Amino acid sequence: MFLRVKNEAEILSKLGIEQLNPMQLAAKDTLAVHNNVVLLSPTGTGKTLAFLLPLLLQLDPACEEVQLLILVPSRELAIQIEQVVRQMGTGLKVNAVYGGRAGSKDRLEIKHRPAVLVGTPGRVADHLRRAAFDTAFIQTLVLDEFDKSLEIGFETEMREIIQLLPEIRRKILTSATQGVSIPNFVGLKSPEVLDFLADKLSQLDVKKVLSPTKDKLETLGQLLAHLGSKNGIVFCNFKDSIERVSDYLNEQGISHGVFSGGMEQVDRERTLIKFRNGTHPLLLATDLAARGIDVPELDFIIHYHLPLRAEEFIHRNGRTARMNSQGTAYILQYEKESLPDFVGNPNSEKLQPLPLPAPSAWCTLFISGGRKDKISKGDIAGLFFKQGGLQPEELGTIELKTDCAFVGVKAAAVEQLLSKVNNQKLKDKKVRISQI
Repeated sequence: MFLRVKNEAEILSKLGIEQLNPMQLAAKDTLAVHNNVVLLSPTGTGKTLAFLLPLLLQLDPACEEVQLLILVPSRELAIQIEQVVRQMGTGLKVNAVYGGRAGSKDRLEIKHRPAVLVGTPGRVADHLRRAAFDTAFIQTLVLDEFDKSLEIGFETEMREIIQLLPEIRRKILTSATQGVSIPNFVGLKSPEVLDFLADKLSQLDVKKVLSPTKDKLETLGQLLAHLGSKNGIVFCNFKDSIERVSDYLNEQGISHGVFSGGMEQVDRERTLIKFRNGTHPLLLATDLAARGIDVPELDFIIHYHLPLRAEEFIHRNGRTARMNSQGTAYILQYEKESLPDFVGNPNSEKLQPLPLPAPSAWCTLFISGGRKDKISKGDIAGLFFKQGGLQPEELGTIELKTDCAFVGVKAAAVEQLLSKVNNQKLKDKKVRISQI
């Protein structure tokens, strides 16, 4: 049994946060007195913590049923929220359920009821139809990025879920988009609206880079050379375009990952892990990565293709210059094409001839053991330092999952490290360690 963190100060300390930002403070105060709340705030401003902090502290740790249900539009956002709840150290059980993996795995995990259930509408609706858990204790429903869930076609499932939750007393809706309408089926009566969309003191700089040809691959390469070792996302409109750009970057020896809806869920998860730990400083992505994914602070984003709508332009740009940090959005523009009105009139960036960025100094190791094996991050670090001879500066980010772990390690140290730690014991389990 985990010890339960009992106050806000302990949680913020565990998260390494000194104080809440104004939006999070307003959300905390509002959720203390209002049952129907709409929270509007830009991507990257901390909406997840804004609603989780007050809601988790109000749950009953003695209750052995689901108390809080959070619906999200994507698997990545479900996983992200699950990780944040665990990092908060409340001791409350949390599980994420989503399409792309066996429903039997979900049912096994939620057999011991989580206090917090996070999931995509399709998968949550399926579990409710099967009566996989008791709904009598679920009094709070969060529709996170609710407009995105509606946009991608989850209205039927969301409507069904709300009908199957008779005890709901509180509803919280969040979005990063201005002017979205709330459907009647949500049943939100006289909601308190917290609108922070205009308050972000963004340091975003939007620039355009002119390409002499319609084929912008060489211009992209020149821009990446200009940016050097910085990290960012290149947005494309089509999966076929991502494959073509990826082939070009591979030819140029530029480290990158690929992220799109056509990939298997496990591959998408591993792509984000490698992006977070620096194995891939560059991500090629569709608008699936425009919001709802857990990525580090980005130095830039690049519009290889511009989106068709202003909303997606805003969401893409919101992946950089987050929380008042600086960042740049670059638009690759064929010199004979015009830009849509929603882009404005960005300044041109002059590119200097520079060598392409060097390959990443990091790589990612897979470990065949995780939390269910009682393995901790400290256990992994201890194995790598003591038996593997790894130096502290050669160890990067450790991500611990239920049944496995992923570790960022300096590429130069990997071969010698694996020869010493593969097939060794972590706690009581002999684990396989390999590079992915």
